[in-house]
Amino acid sequence: MQLSQIPNIQHTKANNFFLLAGPCAIEGEDMAMRIAERVLEISNKLEIPYIFKGSFKKANRSRIDSFTGIGDEKALKILRKVSETFKIPTVTDIHQASDAAMAAAYVDVLQIPAFLVRQTDLVVAAAKTGKVVNLKKGQFMSPEAMRHAVQKVKDTGSDKVWITDRGTMFGYQDMV
Repeated sequence: MQLSQIPNIQHTKANNFFLLAGPCAIEGEDMAMRIAERVLEISNKLEIPYIFKGSFKKANRSRIDSFTGIGDEKALKILRKVSETFKIPTVTDIHQASDAAMAAAYVDVLQIPAFLVRQTDLVVAAAKTGKVVNLKKGQFMSPEAMRHAVQKVKDTGSDKVWITDRGTMFGYQDMV
């Protein structure tokens, strides 16, 4: 898939690299807008394609009392506002198959977190939206094992799939 197929992507001549960056989670509009503005300023100066990333919901927290979000619709509307204000594409994580269609109405790319990349229903639901699906390679997976996750997307008829290498585990808590 060509980077130029992403709506609002800039500096596509740098087709071998792009920056996907933003806050871990959308915590508020002001923060999201300030981050997007500053990173866009830097990426424009360096002529690097930029996609704003922010999770609308963090369902994969270690502790039950950890922050998970400000509300799905509120966070998704902020992602849309970032895209419309700065004319940049956006990406968000999804954690359940039921999140796919809802999030796809607001963002350009759906991201599957590393620990969920083997969840068939989730990957297929994301692919069926027609959006680009960014599969984060689980640290526990070999690069070769990712072909199965990619094939799940392709089996829906979509070729809009990326892989992000999330690192590799070498023993407990030893990630490279």
